[in-house]
Amino acid sequence: MLFVLLLSSLIASAIADEKARALPKLTDVDAVESFIDAAEVVVIGFFQMEVWAKYSITTDTISIFRKADLHQENLQLSETKKLDSDGLTRFFQINELHYITEYNPVTAVGLFNSDVKTHLLLFVNRGAADFTELKERLGALAPEYTGQFLFVLVNGALKSNARSLGYFGLKSRDLPKVGIYDGNSDRAWLLPPGEISTERVREFCESFLNGTLQEQEDTKQDSKTEL
Repeated sequence: MLFVLLLSSLIASAIADEKARALPKLTDVDAVESFIDAAEVVVIGFFQMEVWAKYSITTDTISIFRKADLHQENLQLSETKKLDSDGLTRFFQINELHYITEYNPVTAVGLFNSDVKTHLLLFVNRGAADFTELKERLGALAPEYTGQFLFVLVNGALKSNARSLGYFGLKSRDLPKVGIYDGNSDRAWLLPPGEISTERVREFCESFLNGTLQEQEDTKQDSKTEL
């Protein structure tokens, strides 16, 4: 039988809830595909041979499906020495990447383990007047760049995020800002000062994808070297 868990923002409480016994049951590939399409992140427990081949499953497995980077992360039960609620919750939390994921020590593991190595970062202080608006604005833009960028929110009001801000030469008082970090080259760029609009952020993303952002930075570095 195929048991399914739908992940939203409160995975841990969902697991602990006794209502988990009444989880929906999916019996064929069409039902699984429809369920995966219904949310940004879903978790599926595969315990039935009929649908294993479709998702490259060979044994009893709990899988997370993410739209943010079109990724499937598998936890094979046969290879897990001990599977308790804490370990399962951590597996969910690490791999629960959304169209815009808030950065913290747990989500950082999933972010940097993703095959998508380029991050579009929104640096903003939680509690600021424009916090929610900016988060929603970039979250709505993120689906356009599935598989190209991971959109990440960094709360500048947290002292634990000071190192992330410092990498971009920022402090909490400088926010909000938008930046791009490319893990493949370990390089970073900031959106030039101005309104953080959907159009400007889209242009910023496109300038990275077509290489003009990198070329501009290389030109600046060459000019400094000549001086």
